[in-house]
Amino acid sequence: MILFTNNKSSRLDYILEFARNFLTGKQFVVSSDVAEYRNYIGQKINYSPERIADNEIWIKPCSLLFKKEISEQNIECFEVNGYKAFFKTGGGYPFDIFAASFYLLSRYEEYLTHQKDEYGRYSHTNSLAYTEGFLNLPLVNIWIKDLKQVINAQFPNFPTSNNQLFTFIPTYDIDEAWAYKNKVWWRNTGGALRDVLKGDLKRVATRLNVIRGKLQDPYDTYEWLDTLNEKYNLNPVYFFLAANKKGKFDKNISPANFQWQKLVKRHSEKYAAGIHPSWRSGDEPELLKSEITILEMISERKIVGSRQHYIRFAFPETYRKLLEAGITEDYSMGYGSINGFRASVATHFIGMIWKRKKKHLYSLILSVSWMPIHIMNISLLPNKLTKNLCTIIIQ
Repeated sequence: MILFTNNKSSRLDYILEFARNFLTGKQFVVSSDVAEYRNYIGQKINYSPERIADNEIWIKPCSLLFKKEISEQNIECFEVNGYKAFFKTGGGYPFDIFAASFYLLSRYEEYLTHQKDEYGRYSHTNSLAYTEGFLNLPLVNIWIKDLKQVINAQFPNFPTSNNQLFTFIPTYDIDEAWAYKNKVWWRNTGGALRDVLKGDLKRVATRLNVIRGKLQDPYDTYEWLDTLNEKYNLNPVYFFLAANKKGKFDKNISPANFQWQKLVKRHSEKYAAGIHPSWRSGDEPELLKSEITILEMISERKIVGSRQHYIRFAFPETYRKLLEAGITEDYSMGYGSINGFRASVATHFIGMIWKRKKKHLYSLILSVSWMPIHIMNISLLPNKLTKNLCTIIIQ
């Protein structure tokens, strides 16, 4: 497949690399030579202001992919094939699908001035997907699928590839391995005193019975999860919080605890394991590498995956630190406050971040692989949804 453009850019290269995986599976031939484009035998996409050939897909570009700066965009949504779209430009295609996809995938809006939530995170209410009502849709995947259909209709002798397979990957954050068991005595004593002061005697009794071995710890669901993983042939990823320093948001069992080490070792031998960086590491970057080192020593595995604690991250700082720490896959591309598609995509992809070169100029660099998360149990619980309704939402 050939794509004609008057201007080449790293932004255009980035989005074409993403799109080609769902179209032909092969690299685009990107050309600025009109003769080469016209004489090409195969699928043709003209990404320029003027039509060149009769038999082509003409996508008239907006300027986003050819700029160096990051700035507010004037976005007006409209419907195409029953779904939202933006960056209407005219031409032979309803909108600039490449620029719109880039805007969503790159998390362009998160580099702009925005409101933060109570945890200092980018609030989902800022996002275009939320305000325009398509947060529950992998809109970029839908757009690419529609483009594929147009290409197949225009060029029936050159079919596109069909390499999209559904994969479900359950992931588990082990913030506190146990609620009561295997904790130092002063933590259980302090917890029991708080329960007494709150009048929660039932919780006090549960704590004591767990410690005495008469009840199973409420967080000890590992064998049950093993059963589910084996029954449905799942390949989960477990993310362990390995903070040495405790805090308001870091309440994990100490990494020095022998039972915690056994838990990590057992799971890392059977499943993929990743780091769950502590809240404190977000403010003290030097802690990230030490936490990864701890987990690697215990698991005897190279740690390459991560999920940010409380889904707390910021562009580009968090991903620059992850790259420096040797992380190649991150499972944080979602919201901790609501379920949906943060990057409007259901498939994993190579992320990107910008590096400031001058006051208003940025260069694009590739980041870790972003593994989108769409459903978090914590986002379902506050709504007290029924089991049937939860099933419908997940489907």
